[in-house]
Amino acid sequence: MKLDAGDKIILEQLNRIEGLLHANFSSQAPRMPAAVQLAPAVHDVANVNRSRRSDRDNSTSIPSSDAFRVGNPPNQQNASTHEIHTTPVLHVSEWPLIRDIIPQPYDPQLLLQMETSRSALNLPANPRPDLLDIAPFVKSFFEHMNGWHACVNPYIWHACYRSAASLGFQDGPVSCFVLLVVALGCTASIGTPPHHPMEKDPPGFSYFCLAWNMLPSLVIQTDILAAQCQLLASAYLCYIFRPMEAWNLMSNASMKVQLLLSSQAEQPPALKELITRVYWNCFLFESELMSKLRLPQSGIQDHEYAVALPTSFKDESHESIGPDELSYFLAEVSLRQLFNRVSHVLSTHTSSPPGVTTLEPLVSDLDLQLSRWYDSLPEIVQFSISRIPTHSPMQTALRLRYFACRSLIYQSFILAVLADEAAALNPIVIEHCKKCLEACIRQIEHVTGP
Repeated sequence: MKLDAGDKIILEQLNRIEGLLHANFSSQAPRMPAAVQLAPAVHDVANVNRSRRSDRDNSTSIPSSDAFRVGNPPNQQNASTHEIHTTPVLHVSEWPLIRDIIPQPYDPQLLLQMETSRSALNLPANPRPDLLDIAPFVKSFFEHMNGWHACVNPYIWHACYRSAASLGFQDGPVSCFVLLVVALGCTASIGTPPHHPMEKDPPGFSYFCLAWNMLPSLVIQTDILAAQCQLLASAYLCYIFRPMEAWNLMSNASMKVQLLLSSQAEQPPALKELITRVYWNCFLFESELMSKLRLPQSGIQDHEYAVALPTSFKDESHESIGPDELSYFLAEVSLRQLFNRVSHVLSTHTSSPPGVTTLEPLVSDLDLQLSRWYDSLPEIVQFSISRIPTHSPMQTALRLRYFACRSLIYQSFILAVLADEAAALNPIVIEHCKKCLEACIRQIEHVTGP
């Protein structure tokens, strides 16, 4: 019988449920030696016929946020324990066999210790940036930077600029906000430190320093503009490779936005949308920092499935300085959610040595979710999984994260072989190890700059 796209989606979901039920029953079965557990799963969810979305929007307009929802949230019981994915680099040194061949073990906290021991930023007391010709930096921000974060409303920019200019850019949260946009625009037009002489200040540093002088008064405020300023300052610190300072500001912004979420229903639509976007930026920043360093969590992930995805800012002023493009941001948010889901599911259902019979349907389902995320991408950010070059930095970033997520999905099979060499006797394990290693290699191949 001929099946349409809707029928196929229903079959995918049914097979996914069947795989998860099988995994649940398998996890309750008596434990067997690892070599015996490496049997094929009853049903391979990953072999379900997949159909691309026939109605996918191939234009540059804002896609529906529902298209980026991948999989289902954990149940209420598990929601409170849904942790952010963390894979600090030096944790590899703790793996079995790897640990045995390293002459001197590394402390997994080494990177964190190095960052916390760095000297403080040398901030001039009275910065004097050129405030007469900032238009090129503003243009650069909205053309090359805002699409990554989508946290500045292009329709109110001119009003904010006029307000800051009337104060001589010297006081108030609006002046701080404008200066941080200019500082970030400098990094987009001139380049971040790897492309900039190290003996000089980073791009936009004088604008950032002037904005920094205004941040202390915003720390004790709880409105969305204060949170937005701290978020933008955190973004700038990330671009100049100061992760600890960025984490401090981001954590403060995170607490503000969590407070604002509780009263979001009473806010006008434009303010609700800004709160939503600042929330997801904090979620992404914390997830990214936590994936590299062991840092305390702010609790931002506890609201992950209660906060809607961004939609769009409304153009009420007809003074837009640029488009409100959400394609990359929505794709990044949904993939980060999948990253965290992969980490949560695999850490919940694995042991040492992991039961591969239990893992097989789980990883097949997670791989299916990753494929569906890829299929939902609009053309503007759609990248080729093959070795065809990408057309934009956003496509490159998403392709790198795609392969990073794929390697994480199949990483447990590498660990299974390292824990018990007999696991390598099973062809399914070998195949999944190949998928993990290939994804790792593809990440290396697609790194295009420092």
